[in-house]
Amino acid sequence: MQLTDSRELRADIDTVWAALLDPEVLKACVPGCEEMTGSPEEGFEAVVVQKVGPVKATFKGSVELLDMVKPESLRIQGAGKGGAAGFAKGGADVRLEAKGDATMLHYDVEAKVGGKLAQLGSRIIDGFAKKMADEFFNRFQNAVEPPEPGDEGTEAEGGDGAAKKGWFKRLVS
Repeated sequence: MQLTDSRELRADIDTVWAALLDPEVLKACVPGCEEMTGSPEEGFEAVVVQKVGPVKATFKGSVELLDMVKPESLRIQGAGKGGAAGFAKGGADVRLEAKGDATMLHYDVEAKVGGKLAQLGSRIIDGFAKKMADEFFNRFQNAVEPPEPGDEGTEAEGGDGAAKKGWFKRLVS
């Protein structure tokens, strides 16, 4: 499965870059992520629980940040094993482009699955992978953008109620 998209973020390029390297931001943005430890230099270990069609699994795996060109581009690459459910692996090439006070974030995502997950069929898997990528980048956008006027304390879209819109931006401002 391959997916290419871009979005404009109402945050400067340095804020967006710092958020891409922050394990707390990544943990909050990865749907189903229960645990993430590590660093951008050495990579991260993650535990993610997901349900794809009738298959629910806990994936344990690693996430690496590769080919980092500050603050322009990087590759997020990960792989996880979900026991009998199979495995998932993929990556995203992320490019940042300053646009005044905003940042254009471009991404190319690829995903592969094996085991029971692969038996679900490409339509289900492709739809799930697109949903996961969209949810990750929606959560990321909510984390880095400042709140809209009058939006203070509003829960982030697609969040679990704990993440507040623009929380990372407020931390680094």
